[in-house]
Amino acid sequence: CILKMASPNGGDDFESSMLSFENLDRASPDLWPEQLPGVAEFAASCKNPITNLPPKWMAELESEDIEMLKELGSLTTANLMEKVRGLQNLAYQLGLEESREMTRGKFLNVLERPKK
Repeated sequence: CILKMASPNGGDDFESSMLSFENLDRASPDLWPEQLPGVAEFAASCKNPITNLPPKWMAELESEDIEMLKELGSLTTANLMEKVRGLQNLAYQLGLEESREMTRGKFLNVLERPKK
């Protein structure tokens, strides 16, 4: 890399004295230190050949689960929010039903321990 600076008085002598013949090699760790520690090791670990094996979490999924993931992935933001609201309403209804059943069990002494 040759650096040239414009001379203040336009003299060619000054310009030639400002030339730098230094070679800036990017391989030098002193000149170009690693910006984020650990990135080089991570990048090296990712260079392993890619296998066709599914990720570990995908191995436990059944075909219905995968279809549901694809369906949810294809929803728009508004549709996904509507689906979440529906799940929240369902969870609330199940909580109410559980509360009623627990109260019913209490009145019927279903959960009472037998006396010894």
